[in-house]
Amino acid sequence: MAKKIQHVWGLEIGQSALKGLRCHIEGDQVVSDVFDFVEYPKILSQPEAEPELLIADAMQQFLSRNDLRGAKVGVSVPGQSGLAKFFKPPPVEVKKIGDIVKYEAKQQIPFDLNDVIWDYQQMEGAQIEDGYALESEVGLFAMKRDAVFRSLKPYRESSMDLDLVQLAPMSIYNMIAHDRFAERMANEPFDPESPQKSTVILSIGTDASDLIVTNGFRVWQRSIPIGGNHFTRQLTKDLKLTFAKAEHLKRNAMQADDPKLVFQAMRPVFNDMVTEIQRSLNFFKTLNKKSELEAMLLLGNTAKLPGLQQFLNKNLGMDVDVLDKFPKLEGTEVTGAQAFKENAAAFGVVYGICLQLLKRGPMKTSLLPREIVIDRVVRMKKPWVVGALSLLLVGMVTNHALMGRVLSVVAEPRWDGAQKAVARVSTESDNEKKIDSDKTGAIALLAKVGNEVGVGAKKRVMVLELHKAIEASLNRDPALANKTAVELPYPKRKDFHITRVEQKFETDLTRWFSAQLLESYKAGVATRRQLLKAANEGEEVPDPSPLVGGGWVVELKGYHYFNGTTGEEGEAHVLKYLIEFLEKGGVELPDDEGNKQVMMSMTSLGIRLPVVIQSNIDGNYRISNPAHLKRMIELGWAQPTAGGSAEGGTSSSSSSSSSKSKGASMGMGMSGPGAPGEGSSSSGASGGGAAGQPTGKPVTDADGKTIPASFPAPRCDFVVQFAWQPRFDPEGGEKAGGLLPKPPEPEPTGTETGQDPAAAAESAG
Repeated sequence: MAKKIQHVWGLEIGQSALKGLRCHIEGDQVVSDVFDFVEYPKILSQPEAEPELLIADAMQQFLSRNDLRGAKVGVSVPGQSGLAKFFKPPPVEVKKIGDIVKYEAKQQIPFDLNDVIWDYQQMEGAQIEDGYALESEVGLFAMKRDAVFRSLKPYRESSMDLDLVQLAPMSIYNMIAHDRFAERMANEPFDPESPQKSTVILSIGTDASDLIVTNGFRVWQRSIPIGGNHFTRQLTKDLKLTFAKAEHLKRNAMQADDPKLVFQAMRPVFNDMVTEIQRSLNFFKTLNKKSELEAMLLLGNTAKLPGLQQFLNKNLGMDVDVLDKFPKLEGTEVTGAQAFKENAAAFGVVYGICLQLLKRGPMKTSLLPREIVIDRVVRMKKPWVVGALSLLLVGMVTNHALMGRVLSVVAEPRWDGAQKAVARVSTESDNEKKIDSDKTGAIALLAKVGNEVGVGAKKRVMVLELHKAIEASLNRDPALANKTAVELPYPKRKDFHITRVEQKFETDLTRWFSAQLLESYKAGVATRRQLLKAANEGEEVPDPSPLVGGGWVVELKGYHYFNGTTGEEGEAHVLKYLIEFLEKGGVELPDDEGNKQVMMSMTSLGIRLPVVIQSNIDGNYRISNPAHLKRMIELGWAQPTAGGSAEGGTSSSSSSSSSKSKGASMGMGMSGPGAPGEGSSSSGASGGGAAGQPTGKPVTDADGKTIPASFPAPRCDFVVQFAWQPRFDPEGGEKAGGLLPKPPEPEPTGTETGQDPAAAAESAG
C-alpha cells in the first residue's frame, strides 16, 4: 500500500487577511498543494471595524473551503507580542545548557515565569567538542500566557487542533534559512571570527514591521512600530480622506489623478521607516561588529507599494528586492496560481510554519501552551478510559453472578411450592404471549410481503439490470469458454471473475468520492487514454461532474489471469476493459413494455465514476492440471480420495508476488460466493495421495507426452467501486432509501447521430 502523505498547514491571522498554506514532502522536495487568502472587508485596526467578527467570518470561510483532518497545523503570532532574546553561554557541557537557560530566563523575562509560556533553542553553528558547546548561541522566546490564549482564541473557537505556535519573525527565519542558506549551512562551517555575510529581511505588516538579520547560522530580530496603516493614516491626514478611500488610493497610487501628490503626502512615513531601519541596523552592528550586510529583502503586501523599494535602496545603500517567490517551493498548482503570485510576498510566514512542521527549518521551539496539549491527549484517551470502565463493569457483574450461584446452593427450599405455582402460571402466560406474538409476526410478515410485492417492483428490476450490466462488463467470449489451458493459456485470457458484489447506501455520495478517489479516478482516465491510444491522450483530465444527492456505492471484488502482456497486466487490464466498459459501455435490456431489447448505456443505468481501489498481482499463482491427477490414478501412482475426483483443484504460491494498493476496500458487510477455484491446496496431485510414483519419473500420456502437474496463471486480485443512482419511481418512497434525483434525459443515440452508442450514452450522462 502506498505510504500516506502527511500534510501540514501553516496559518496566519493578519491585520488585513487570513493566510493559509498546505505542504507535504515528495522525495526530498517541499511541495505545496493548497493555499488560501481570505481578505477581510475591513482592516482590523480600521475605525468602525469589529475584529472578532471579521476574523470569525474569515475562519468560517477558510474551514468551509479546506479540510484540515489528518493534517498537522501550525500558527504564527505577531513578533511584537512576544520576546526573543539571544545570548552566548560560556563553554559548558551540552546537557547543562538547560540549567543555564532557566537562570537566564529569570533574568531576561520581565514577568513571573508562571505567567509566561517560553521555550529555548541552541542556534545553528555551535561547535561541540567532547560534549562541550563552544561558541554557541541560545535563543530564548517567550510570550505572556494571556496573550497566547488571546491569539489562539479564533482557532480554539473553530475546534482546531494545533501542533505549533511560533513567532512570525522566527517563521520567516525558517523560510530564509531553507530557501536561501540551506547549502551554506550544510557545507560551510560557521566561524564567529569571520562570519558569512548577512541578509536583512523587512516584513512590513499592517501596524508594525519585523526586521530580521540572518546569515543562516545566527539570527537577530527587532519589531519596528511602522506598517502599512501608517501610510494610509498619513493620506487621511494630508488629503482629508476617509480611511477606506485612503487605503484604496495607497494601493492604486500610480492610477491616481496626481501620483506625485500621493507620494509627497506619504514621504514623512517613508523617512520615518528609513530612520527606524538605520537605527536598528546600527544597533545590530554594535552587537555584531564583524558582521557584514549584503542585501535586503522585503516581505508583506505593503512591499509592493510603488516607490518603496527604490526609496529604501537609495537611502540604505544596499540592494533591496521584494521577496515574491520561493525558489525551493514546488507545486505549480499553488505557485502558478494568479492569486498566489499576487500575494506571494504575504506567504513567507505560513511557508516558514510549514517548513518547521516538516522538520525542514532550523527552528524547533514552540509556544503552544501545555494545557492545550494535555487537553488533546485526554480527548484521545477517553475511549480507552470508557473501555476500561466497561471491563470493570463486566467484572463486577460476573462476580455478582458467581456470588448468586453460591447463594442458591445454601438457600432454604421453603418457597419451592409457591415458586412452582408462579412458574406454572408464568409458563402458561408465556405460551399465550408466544401464540399472540407468532400471529402478530405472521400478520406483519404478510403485510411486508404484500408491500414488497405491490410497491417498488421496478426497483427490483433495476437491481437485475445492474447485475446484468456487471455481467456484461466481464469481457467474456463464449467461443473461448470451453478452451483448455493448453489451447488457451491462462495469461492470455482477458475475461474477469467476480467473487463478491457489495452495496452500501450513502445519503450523500460526495462523502464517498473523496479527494483521494478523485485523483485515482483522473489517473485511471489518463491511463485508459494511453492504453486505448485516444486522440486526447496528452490532454489534462478535467474533474468529472459532481455527484448530487444520495445513492449506492457498489464494490466489485474479483480477479483475472491476463498478466502476461507487459504494460497491460494487472490494474492496466482492469482499466482498459472493465472500467472502460462501466463508464462508456452499453447493455441490451428490455424496454418498459418488455417487447424489444434496447441498448442502454452505463450512464443511463445510473453507473458513474468507476475507480480501481486496490489491485494485487500474484505472479507465482498456478492452477493444477486435472489430466495430471487422472493419469496418475490410471497408472496406479495415486488413489482418489472419498468424494474426490481426478479433475479440478488449484495450487498457488505467493513467495514472490508484486502488489499495488491504492486504498482499502469498503468492507460493507455483504459477502458473496467464493471465486471458482479460489483457495489453495498442496501442489502436486490434488484429490489423492501418492501411491508409488517412481522418483523423478514424469507423468506422460499414452503417446509418451509429458503431462504438466499445473499451469502458470499469474493472478491479479482487484477491488473496483462505483456510484449507482437508479431512477426510482415515486412509489418507492422512503423505504427504498429516499427519493433520488432523476438524471436528465439522454441525448440521441449513436444510430441517430453517427456516434458509437456507448460514446453517445456517455455524452448523455
